[in-house]
Amino acid sequence: MSVLPRHLLPDTAEVADDGWLTIGGCSVRDLAAEFGTPLFVYDEEHLRARCREAVEAFGHGNAYYASKAFLCRAMARLAYDEGMKLDVATGGELHVAISAGVPSSACALHGNNKSVAELRMAIEHRVGHIVVDSFDELDRIDALMAEAVGPTPKVLLRITPGVEAHTHEFISTGQDDSKFGFNLANGDAHRAVERARRSSNVELVGLHCHIGSNVFVASSFGKAAEVMASFAAPFDLPELVLGGGLGVPYVEGEEAPTLTQWGNVIRDACDALGVTSRVGVEPGRSIVAASAITVYTLGTIKPIPGVRTYYSVDGGMSDNPRPVLYGSGYESFLPRAPFADRTAEGRLVGKHCESGDVLLRDAKLPADATVGDLLATPVTGAYGRSMGSNYNQITRPPVVFVRDGDARLVIRRETFDDLLATDVG
Repeated sequence: MSVLPRHLLPDTAEVADDGWLTIGGCSVRDLAAEFGTPLFVYDEEHLRARCREAVEAFGHGNAYYASKAFLCRAMARLAYDEGMKLDVATGGELHVAISAGVPSSACALHGNNKSVAELRMAIEHRVGHIVVDSFDELDRIDALMAEAVGPTPKVLLRITPGVEAHTHEFISTGQDDSKFGFNLANGDAHRAVERARRSSNVELVGLHCHIGSNVFVASSFGKAAEVMASFAAPFDLPELVLGGGLGVPYVEGEEAPTLTQWGNVIRDACDALGVTSRVGVEPGRSIVAASAITVYTLGTIKPIPGVRTYYSVDGGMSDNPRPVLYGSGYESFLPRAPFADRTAEGRLVGKHCESGDVLLRDAKLPADATVGDLLATPVTGAYGRSMGSNYNQITRPPVVFVRDGDARLVIRRETFDDLLATDVG
């Protein structure tokens, strides 16, 4: 018997008297009827609860929401209102955060190849700090400060600590062979600290590391804390940011530490190592991933005897590229019967002109799944909408926040005219 694991659904998910799934007091059937499919449905109470948990675990002002996981103005405001600061990785993400009313002083700018324009923007807006990633970036800041574009920026140096994160190689960032940060093993990290401390163009306030994304092994974070604490000790800097990357369960049988457990590991490690700096973190996936489901319409069922059955939906790699990029696994279910036994097996695919347009390689669905059914995949709140595309000129789906029986459209569905907005012909 294969039934959708309850813990993969958002916090407020329930089954109504008519058998349909509700989230935030809203029926998924009604949401699909009003907003169409594909559709991202986010549980606002779930989002707020995870933000509060992160703040409780690490202290007010020490938890930065990694906005690359999912960003729109509503999400930026929500995270900030719940006591988080924002980690932005581009000028575009910074622009969204500022336009949402988040003070620039509550933002930290990341990126391994920040442009002059992005650095200028950060300095002019007086962001909380810039996480410097390379010697070239220090050169660019020197040039900008020669133009007197703004006050001396506070910076953290991103250190590559040589810690393996036990995750997919494409999202592992802490190993020596990485495009990110100043390498600790080859001496670049020490040279970067020496240069930044001598410079009058930056104010060095701390160090930073990030070992990877979707990490399930809590001890990896403890190891990173140990390496970074040892390196940071002689410099007596006020801040130490240990990044994000906490994983979440996506499929049956997966387990991951909670934000609270993650906080305990990092706090215990830092206490044992005598760390006196303020310790910051940057959770993203663990805040938003499980808060959302993606709702599709099942359009074609194609059984191929002796091979497999293909279930095709009205979205695909344009709204969730993670399976194509990383081989990521997901579960599937029918919102009209979310906990029905899933005895039918097949491949869940999208509508794009790619054989690789696969959402679930080994999907399980109820045997009575039929064309026209709504079909949903849970745990899609992170790196779905934010990594989405217009491949095949598909319009990107809308995003709805649901809470207390109300549905709030926070990103509308794109139109065909939107596809022409930047086409100057």
